[in-house]
Amino acid sequence: MRAIHTDLIKEAVKEMCIEANLVLSPDVESRIYAAEQEETAELGKKILSQLKENMEIAKAESIPICQDTGMAIIFLEIGQEVHLEGDYLEDAVNQGVREGYTEGYLRKSVVGDPLLRVNTKDNTPAVIHTKIVPGDKVRITVAPKGFGSENMSRVCMLKPADGEEGVKEAVLETVRLAGPNACPPMVVGVGIGGSFEKCALLAKKALTRNLDTRSELPHIRAMEEELLKKINELNIGPGGLGGRTTALGVNIETYPTHIAGLPVAINICCHVNRHAVREL
Repeated sequence: MRAIHTDLIKEAVKEMCIEANLVLSPDVESRIYAAEQEETAELGKKILSQLKENMEIAKAESIPICQDTGMAIIFLEIGQEVHLEGDYLEDAVNQGVREGYTEGYLRKSVVGDPLLRVNTKDNTPAVIHTKIVPGDKVRITVAPKGFGSENMSRVCMLKPADGEEGVKEAVLETVRLAGPNACPPMVVGVGIGGSFEKCALLAKKALTRNLDTRSELPHIRAMEEELLKKINELNIGPGGLGGRTTALGVNIETYPTHIAGLPVAINICCHVNRHAVREL
């Protein structure tokens, strides 16, 4: 049994909230650089050049890549051989978010009640997903999620008879409906299987997977490649102004499901697909 104090988790979350909002992960950054070289539409190429310049300024001057610094989505994978000491885990995580968004001068975008709409003024509470895994470590993923793209995401409860073609059409239709509203070029996370809520969680988690890592399942890997190609043929383009770069990547995660269902979730993220990962 290994003891980990929640102060370490709080400090890590604080630092990761700032890090994720100021510096894009290398996989996303490299995709934007490559897209600028490959884009053939003049306006699309100009938009990508501006996005690249924006990233470089944010990194050099330690300012947010985007003014929407998102709602903090936290994935915690806790080894079953870990004993947590200190504050209640969720309190520690939320304190980390609170300190990160305050000390990092990041925009506070969370309202305490979805209908009364009063800002909590410190970007808490976070959305926290906790999973017990083998081992004696804690793996933390912080993924600030802006809502321009979040609002364009969907869950589709398909019938088993809809099959693979139905899944692909659901993804393409969601991207078409999103258009320029999701601040393309976008990253598309897809969850297939499970239940209503499980497929949505799969899609969210898919956005945190390295864009250079393809699915280990051959049929899913082929679907990821096909969907990326078809999405980029929609001519939505950078900023929604036309071009071949509508998406930087498509990541799909799957889970077993019921014989009567085919749940599919499509979680869209803008080009600022932010995530930071640490292991304690």
